[in-house]
Amino acid sequence: MGIFAALDQDSYDRQYSDGYLFRRLGSYLTQQKRRLAVLSAMGLAVAVAQAFIPIIIAAGVSVLEDDSPSRQLMLLVGALLLTVLVQYFGNWLRRRMTNRIVADLTAGMRKDAFSAAIERDMAFYDANKTGKILSRITSDTDDFGQILIVTSDIVSQLIQVVILLVVLLNRNIPLTLLLLVFLLPVIAATTWFRKLARRVTRQGSRAMAAVNDNIQETVTGISVSKNFRQEAMIYADFVAVNQQSYRINMRRGMVLATVFPVLNILSGLATGAVVYAGALAVVQGSLSIAMWYLYIQSVDRFWFPVINIASYWNQFQQAMSALERIFALIDAENTVKQIDNRPAPDFRGEITFDDVVFEYQPGVRVLDHFNLTIQPGESVAFVGHTGAGKSTIAKLIMRLYEFQGGMIRMDGQDTRAFDLHDYRAQLGFVPQSPFLFSGTIMDNIRYGRPDATDAEIEEIAHSIGRGEWLETLPNGLQSDVGERGARLSIGQRQLVSLLRVLVQKPAVFILDEATASIDSFTEMQIQEALDLILAQSTSILIAHRLSTVRSADRIIVLREGQIIEQGNHEQLMEQGGHYAELYNTYFRHQSLSYVEDARARLAGEGIA
Repeated sequence: MGIFAALDQDSYDRQYSDGYLFRRLGSYLTQQKRRLAVLSAMGLAVAVAQAFIPIIIAAGVSVLEDDSPSRQLMLLVGALLLTVLVQYFGNWLRRRMTNRIVADLTAGMRKDAFSAAIERDMAFYDANKTGKILSRITSDTDDFGQILIVTSDIVSQLIQVVILLVVLLNRNIPLTLLLLVFLLPVIAATTWFRKLARRVTRQGSRAMAAVNDNIQETVTGISVSKNFRQEAMIYADFVAVNQQSYRINMRRGMVLATVFPVLNILSGLATGAVVYAGALAVVQGSLSIAMWYLYIQSVDRFWFPVINIASYWNQFQQAMSALERIFALIDAENTVKQIDNRPAPDFRGEITFDDVVFEYQPGVRVLDHFNLTIQPGESVAFVGHTGAGKSTIAKLIMRLYEFQGGMIRMDGQDTRAFDLHDYRAQLGFVPQSPFLFSGTIMDNIRYGRPDATDAEIEEIAHSIGRGEWLETLPNGLQSDVGERGARLSIGQRQLVSLLRVLVQKPAVFILDEATASIDSFTEMQIQEALDLILAQSTSILIAHRLSTVRSADRIIVLREGQIIEQGNHEQLMEQGGHYAELYNTYFRHQSLSYVEDARARLAGEGIA
């Protein structure tokens, strides 16, 4: 079992009791009351029909001993035919209802799991791989749905066992008790397999999640792999994780495959004992041939459901393991905690950090008693080396992470008191690596405000450089951006991301500016879009380019989560401190190239 230790549980995994899982599942089943009633009725009808078949046949054997059995025999044949018809049509309707219930239940559970996934905060995704989360939403919900179909059969067979047991007890108590004695080792074996099955099925699900995560990550980063010619390496990584899944599922299969042989041995011993004891009773005259035949038929029909029910526990553990993983995702808690749920008013955009303490990991402080006030309508650029805390400040304003001490206020009110959806609706964010969804440019711009009209989007798009950037695209705003915007240049992706915020008209604009090199013409267009946004919002600029830094009202220089300098460009250059050092190291070359390229462009247009 050492291989099972290779797959650790996810940080948000929980272990629920079967009783809790059943109660939780009941909340989904209550929405299917009418179908469940039909399913139950059909299941009962099928179980009664199956249980009565050996009883009718035994009665027929008894009738054959009479002198004139024809009339009774015809009635029994008719009853047998009716029983078979009830069994056939009942099974058909039961299957139909089961499939509908399972489809609705799986769809509802999958929607809840997906809803929970998109509600999780960024700290959750920092700690957990998206491929494994995807596996819970897709594979685990599907596995659980398939097991529910089996459950319908098992319930019907359980009813059949109860009916046969009552009939057998009424006919011959000693033989029935002999049959029940063999139930004890079956129950013991089933209990042992139950514990082992839960463990191996849980590990099997984790192994499959690891495979899904590897595939998802590989496909997402395939361009990087090809650029570095690492196809062989990613294939080797996949083979390794796939082999791990193979070995774990082989052991799982061995555990589950052992169930039937063990239970069949026990049922064979029970059947042999009943047949032998019944034969002795017939020879001694204490039991009729018809009754003996009934026991032989009933034992087979009794043990087949018993074996199915017992072995079903192993499949049941797979379902419980899948359900456990689904509910663990749904129940995972966010680190971001709101103390109230008040509607957010129209913000002026005053932002205050009051003695804020923040750690991504316990014991490693990024911000230590940080204080800052940003005035409404002010644009503030944060500069500093990597790890200084620039992006952290932006993420805390957006409530993507929870701070551990102090308070962040928006217009004097605690940001934790607002409804998160209302609050974030007034924040516009452009990430360092702009992400575009598959679709057209217009679709991606409208993402910022779904109710924006085509005319509004066209007006905003053409307000940047008189729409010249659209002329390079095959279908203008209707051009397909491709997966993740792959059909656009980096600069075009940045423009679309900025326009997405511009159409939103946020009270607070946050730009985590990309470091990728872009041509000066695109940079001027991006700066033009930025100027439009800066004119109408309080702006937080995590700056990597001189053009962005110089457009800010105030520049704040950070080092290890502390403000060491602040002021405008000229003031900071006169101080000759850390900013001047950053400028001379990183920004000066941008200044020269930017001015030269801008002059060349203006001269070409006959303006200079």
